Amino acid sequence: MRRIKITAGKVETSAQLNDGPTANAIWNALPLSARGARWGKEIYFSIPVKVKDHDTHEVVEKGDLGYWEPGNAFCIFWGPTPASRGAEIRPASPVSVFGKIEGDAAVFDAVTSGTPVKIEKIK
Repeated sequence: MRRIKITAGKVETSAQLNDGPTANAIWNALPLSARGARWGKEIYFSIPVKVKDHDTHEVVEKGDLGYWEPGNAFCIFWGPTPASRGAEIRPASPVSVFGKIEGDAAVFDAVTSGTPVKIEKIK
């Protein structure tokens, strides 16, 4: 099991990565740092990873980590976005789900656009 620590401002949580090609590419690129942007109840930021993953999802679950190929972006989802219909969690366009937040992803409610985000391996 591969685990990562996500620090966004004062928020710190962990997540598990799956075994797919996107998770592998992101794991190999760690550690990563960027300034996050909010889009509804999603935080995203571009990362230096380019992956073609055809296993993408139009709707995701609370706590999912997704890779958005058009922006080479690492995305954290915890609730509806401006593209959502009702209570669903819908990315701007399909994403490859590569991991899941451990615990309650709603802790990211406290994170605003421009907050520094750091992703690192838990050994």
